[in-house]
Parts: sequence; C-alpha cells; structure tokens
Amino acid sequence: MARFLIVVFPLPSHLFAPVAIGQALTEAGHEVAWCGPETDLRPLVGDDATVYPTGKRYYRDYPDLGVAAARKLWNNVLIPFTRFALEPADRAVADYRPDVVLIDQYALAGTLAACRHGVRWATLCTGAMELTPPSWELPGHQEFVAERLASLWQLAGLPARPGFDLRFSPHLVLALTSTALTGSAPLPPRCVCIGPVLGRRPTVPGFTWPAPEPGRRQVLVTIGTLASQYVDDFYARMLPALALVADRVQAVVTSPEPLPDRPEGVLVVDRVPLLEVLPRLDAVICHAGMGTVTEALAHGVPLVVAPVRADQPAVARQVVRAGAGVEVSFASAGPVDFAAALTAVLDEPGYRAAARRVADSFAAAGGARAAVAELAALAARA
Repeated sequence: MARFLIVVFPLPSHLFAPVAIGQALTEAGHEVAWCGPETDLRPLVGDDATVYPTGKRYYRDYPDLGVAAARKLWNNVLIPFTRFALEPADRAVADYRPDVVLIDQYALAGTLAACRHGVRWATLCTGAMELTPPSWELPGHQEFVAERLASLWQLAGLPARPGFDLRFSPHLVLALTSTALTGSAPLPPRCVCIGPVLGRRPTVPGFTWPAPEPGRRQVLVTIGTLASQYVDDFYARMLPALALVADRVQAVVTSPEPLPDRPEGVLVVDRVPLLEVLPRLDAVICHAGMGTVTEALAHGVPLVVAPVRADQPAVARQVVRAGAGVEVSFASAGPVDFAAALTAVLDEPGYRAAARRVADSFAAAGGARAAVAELAALAARA
C-alpha cells in the first residue's frame, strides 16, 4: 500500500473531488494525509484524518469578466495563495514523506514542494479554463500565465525549467471530465479523463425537497458563490422567469439571503445536498461551474447554463456542443429568455438524451475507481 498527500485549493467547489478520491484511496487500503485549510478540510475528512494546515486567508474578489478576470485570478488569488501556502506545503511533504502527492491544479504550492523534495505528483484538474482554454475568448492568456508560472520557480528557490508547465504533472494528470464534453480539444500529456468523482458528503440539516405536485417538473437553480453585484441582478430576472412557468415547474433556488416576491412553487434555501437531489431533477439552471455541470450530467440531467467568468464560458460551450443544454447570457438574458431556455430543455427530448450520453461516458471513465488505479500505479512506479 502507498502513502498519498493531497494538497487542496481552498474553495468549496474544489474540495469535493479530492475528498472523494481520498475516501476511495483509504477504502482501498492506502494511507492518506491532507494539506490545506483545516477549517475547510476537517468537516469533510473527519477528526481522525492527518491534516497539515496551511491556515486560511481571504483574497480580493475579481469582479471583471473575460481576460481581465482571468488575469486577476492569477494576480489576486493564485500567486498570493502560492506564496502563503508554500512553506506549509513544503513542511507537509518533508514530514509525511508521501509516495505521491495529489495536487489541485491551482494549489501550486504543492507542486513546488513536490519538486523541492523530488517526490512524484499528480495534477487534479477541477476546472476547464487551464485544461481546455477558450483561447478565442482569452487572447494572450497562455503567454500571461507562462510569465506568472516562471516567477514561481524563483519564489521556491528552484532553478527554472524551460518548457515545464507547473499546471500539469509530467507523471499524471487526472481530469474530472470526458471527451464527450471536451470534444477534440487537445489535452496535456499523460492526461486521463476520469469523469466526475462523487463521494460521500455532509448532509444539509433541515433540508427537505418539496413533495412533487402532479404535472410539475422539478428544477434546481444554483449559481454558486458569486459577487453580490452579479447575484442580486440575476435573481431579479430569474424569479420572474420562474413565475412564467409556475403552472408546470416546482423550483428550488439556492440563495444566501431570503428572496422577496418569490413565485408560487419556488422554495428558497441557502444550500442543497446536491448529490441527493439530482436523481429527482428534470433540469438544472446554473452558472456553468464545472462541478455543478458534471455532477448534473452524471445523473443525466440537462442544463440551462449562464456562464459568468473563469472557466464557465468554456464549460458552457462544451455543454451546448454536447447537446445537453442551452446557454443564455448571464448579463443580459431577461425573464422570457430564461423561461424559454428552461422550457426547451424540459420539453425537447434531445437534451435529456444527450445528457444521458454524457452520463454514460462518465460512468465508463471510472470516477474514483479510475483515480485510485492511476494513482496506485504511479506510486508503484515511484
């Protein structure tokens, strides 16, 4: 059996997949330790797990869109987080002495620590922007990122390695998708598409899905944790859209704040146990976050996607290209646009059929089982 250190990136949407892989590794008899913010990890991995804490700090939001948002993500979040977490990650690798380090693609401190100590590592791609970058929407993005990555070698006190991309391990890259979504886009060397990894998650106390009413379809509306200037305007357009289809739809809307004037048949909650509710859904309306999209498609649920920033436009295009959903403009779609898109994915059987084809491809990719097999093979080579 092997020893694995998993280095996470401190965003909720980036935690579920590595935690599920860690669960599967433990069940297969391997030893697993964690590196990341203990306040985020402990509720997910339990009191008995070994956690090397990085501490936690908060970063300025980056409300711009397009190229500006992609660059602010690196300048305002990823580079500062790497500086902040580098020494804790280095101590974790030195102390735990893993056979393999599994690292979220954005937790670059883990990659630098593995390089310092000569330990093999695997990259976990939890998003699509770096894996399959939409270059036509982000001109110059790759060159900009290459400059930022080059600066990290000096930060870690390591000699630069020309042509070496810290975002992708030369040993193993695990991508939480399949070619049913990525299509013909080129993937990094040694990349294995394993589909989404669906593990055990904490329940949401007090949540009960409303009893289904005859003739009404079940819909979830969720847009993750976005800046308030986006969220307020979105709900101002979404609630009237749900009112237009209130006679045939029951909707649950996630919102951190109560929403006034909600239509009949709409329940507003702060969060839902997504994996528990997906089997009963007929459609999901979301911001095209990769986690929400792939988990919905893993259950054969078609989508209405309204991408905002980061990798969301790329994910939305993949959904549309696969035929599994409809894209609308997050910035300008009105109630009629949202209602028409929702009606389409509910009434036209091709969207659900395409979602089921993607679900089949995810099942064939293997999920956690495939991740364990690939990581164990890497540990054996190490």
